[in-house]
Amino acid sequence: MVACYRGFGSVVALLSRCPFLDVNRQDKEGDTALMLAAQAGHAPLVSLLLSYYAGLDLERRDQRGLTALMKAAVRDRAECVAALLMAGAQACGDQGADLTAVDPVRGKTALEWAVLTDSFDTVQRIRQLRRRPRVEQLSQHYQPEWPALPRLVAQAQAQGAPSLLERLQATLSLPFAQSPQEGGVLDHLVTITTSLASPFLTTACHTLCPDRPPALGTRSKSVPELLGTAPPPPPHPQPPQVVPGPRVLIPYQSPQGVLGMCPQWLQPRDSSSPKPQVPKILLSKAPSRPSQCEPEPRPAGHRSLALPVWRYRELRMQRRMQEKEAGGAQSQGKAG
Repeated sequence: MVACYRGFGSVVALLSRCPFLDVNRQDKEGDTALMLAAQAGHAPLVSLLLSYYAGLDLERRDQRGLTALMKAAVRDRAECVAALLMAGAQACGDQGADLTAVDPVRGKTALEWAVLTDSFDTVQRIRQLRRRPRVEQLSQHYQPEWPALPRLVAQAQAQGAPSLLERLQATLSLPFAQSPQEGGVLDHLVTITTSLASPFLTTACHTLCPDRPPALGTRSKSVPELLGTAPPPPPHPQPPQVVPGPRVLIPYQSPQGVLGMCPQWLQPRDSSSPKPQVPKILLSKAPSRPSQCEPEPRPAGHRSLALPVWRYRELRMQRRMQEKEAGGAQSQGKAG
């Protein structure tokens, strides 16, 4: 938890090899390691937890009922939200972070929490993922052709020379260019260079699940689970089974055999047994506080060091002697 909150990626990667580590452990506020990494904005650690920790629970809730996706949306951690929604690079059937889950207190989803807390980057990222909920380029059946190209060519061929009114409208209107990262040329260039059908990656690498690209709402299995090296989940404790057997009557045993190790005055007795002697507890008063003894004068030839007498102690001793002498003189005057 501390490593995920502080962003120590090497420590998190090293702890993934520990077979006795409970990654879903919660602290006193109900936060898990995934929640701490998501709300702190450590997107690489979130991806590392999703990829290398088997049995990671994405829907674990804290004391307020918030999931890791909701906590990341409240803090405007757009990259962590995207990692939780897509949940890795190979989706093999497990359920991912639920975008429709609501908290039990306010009844809001992660998107509604992002709108409520003015997390504009997170709102934009969730809307982008909804428009394109599936990563097609990580599949063997993906075609590198640009889907928007035939439509643009047909549109260009259909329209002739613009009229004077169209030119006037184009001059007076403000053109809003489409972002090249969303369905544009740059997006197509990145897609074809990262797809499995690309000649750059066909002979270089191959995903473990080429027919199941990551999609919104699905979660991939971790790398140890895909490689078969993940430790098996701990078995659930089962109540002991009572096997019915023949009833056997146990003969009566004397109390001495059962309570032989108990003191004699605690053992049961009958009327014929002699009266046991109860141990007596002696109460004594605590000794009084010893009076402060005055330092004894040392002889002149004594070589050991004497305790120093401070000036305020000398004045106090002199004042006490004067009070004693005054009290003695008053008592003698009254007696006379």
